[in-house]
Amino acid sequence: MRTSPELRRKLISVAVVSAALLTAAPASVAVAQESAPRPAAVPAALTEAAPGAPAERLIVGYKSGAAEAKSNKAAAADAETKAEKTGEDIDFQRRLGTGAALVELGTDLTRTSVADVVAQYEADPQVAYVVPDRLNKPTAVTPNDTDYSKQWDLFESTAGMNVPAAWDTTTGSGVTVAVIDTGYVTHSDLAANIVGGYDFISDTAVSVDGNGRDSNPADPGDWYNANECGQGIPASGSSWHGTHVAGTIAAATNNGKGVAGIAYGAKISPVRVLGKCGGYDSDIIDAITWASGGTVSGVPANTNVAKVINMSLGGGGACSTATQSAITGAVNRGTSVVVAAGNENQNVSSSSPANCNNVISVAATNRAGGRASYSNYGSLVDISAPGGETRTSTAGGILSTLNSGTKTPSSENYAYYQGTSMATPHVAGLAALMKSANSALTPAQIESAIKANARALPGTCSGGCGAGLADAAKTVQAVKGGTSTGTTFSSTTAVAVPDNGAAIESPISVTGRSGNAPSALQVGVDITHTYRGDLVIDLVAPDGSTYRLKSAASDSADDVKTTYSVNASSETANGTWKLRVQDTAAQDTGTLNSWKLTF
Repeated sequence: MRTSPELRRKLISVAVVSAALLTAAPASVAVAQESAPRPAAVPAALTEAAPGAPAERLIVGYKSGAAEAKSNKAAAADAETKAEKTGEDIDFQRRLGTGAALVELGTDLTRTSVADVVAQYEADPQVAYVVPDRLNKPTAVTPNDTDYSKQWDLFESTAGMNVPAAWDTTTGSGVTVAVIDTGYVTHSDLAANIVGGYDFISDTAVSVDGNGRDSNPADPGDWYNANECGQGIPASGSSWHGTHVAGTIAAATNNGKGVAGIAYGAKISPVRVLGKCGGYDSDIIDAITWASGGTVSGVPANTNVAKVINMSLGGGGACSTATQSAITGAVNRGTSVVVAAGNENQNVSSSSPANCNNVISVAATNRAGGRASYSNYGSLVDISAPGGETRTSTAGGILSTLNSGTKTPSSENYAYYQGTSMATPHVAGLAALMKSANSALTPAQIESAIKANARALPGTCSGGCGAGLADAAKTVQAVKGGTSTGTTFSSTTAVAVPDNGAAIESPISVTGRSGNAPSALQVGVDITHTYRGDLVIDLVAPDGSTYRLKSAASDSADDVKTTYSVNASSETANGTWKLRVQDTAAQDTGTLNSWKLTF
């Protein structure tokens, strides 16, 4: 395994680092960031990569009928064939939890030679997609002091999230939140709520703990020297980022010390993916899959499956097909995925995974309730939450659990950080409160309720800050009480779904309703299928308008048995609704067994 400075430079070259350095008074917290010019035109698959030098690894998704989609030996042989055709070093490394293959490229490839390799894969009719294995970065910031009275973000009337009133209903018990981040450094104000997690960092140059993947998600520190993570990047001490995020969600409360967690009755499963200079997409993809109860080759089954995932991390570029596949799989398994919008003060459309589908993308607000100066914005932002801003006062940051070690772990402490990384666990904590109050909620229902019960930002926002400022008490009260008591219309007529054929439709006639359909119309689907990634599912309204419920993806699991939430408030309720299902690839079959609409 290479551990030289040259490797570390290569690692950072495929990363996208958050926003430009914010200048501040000595007592304030700075937001570090790196930018690089976007390269000239490259093959379509490479446009999903971060700006900078060529990727050293690729994620290859094969179509469901391909031998390479199921056989590591076949995938390795295919890599050898591509190497012979291009004259480049291409080695199969492992299979990701989504079924895609991770291949490593030689160390001396240029953008042109990477493009040649990508072109070979894209020309292969058995390949569904090929994307770079990008390096992601924490979307956080830096430290200072202690105590609940300083947690304005939870209770202040101006711009707090109205959390204490939600505790009258629930504290998050029975829910596990996976914090996919830098891991966990021991802290007595958090330890009681920590359950088993996993270290998914496979590259020892990134992990710096002396080994690859294992069941110990302890954070050894992510410090680095000047220029070690890229030319011109100054030295940085360890961030203990994952521990700060975890404390906001579930620090122990009413224990006479430290800070309060938003969902202090919930459990935290630390899942380590970020180390020195960041973390790769491939490790994050497997972490998402495993945390949500999916299977990852070589990793033991997860005994602490999370119903909420917090990802306070990100990189630049479009949401890759590989990452989207993992997120879609998690949501289909019933796990809400909450993601930081990013700290670049730019449109979130350029920040992955915040720009992926089926995530709750979170922007950051300051103590006055306006968009924090660093926070990303745009139409893809779903909600805003306190992220803090320390330019004028350290106390304007978000206080949480941390460690005093500048490199390796030392004594526990508390510190103020700012960032969309800090806003995101506020919403993940709220999602845990909601799931605890009503275990039947789907990820779509959780997202819809958070947006529907937000309050207008008390401050200003230019560019788009989602539905407003999240309101914990109002949202929890709105979802309390269990499953829907509305009217259900069903179809139990089984319809075969032809292999790689035309779409089938199943109708339901809705009568006796008045006005329009609800903003959270529940669409229950029961489909048996041998490779659900082939399926595209749409709801068709009586006037012919379509609502995409599921897109095709590299998801080799069986069946689609879930409930989708659709904002159908612009549609007349009465009339004939249809479920449209199409199999888009060869060699797998299925049946639409039944479906239902609940108004």
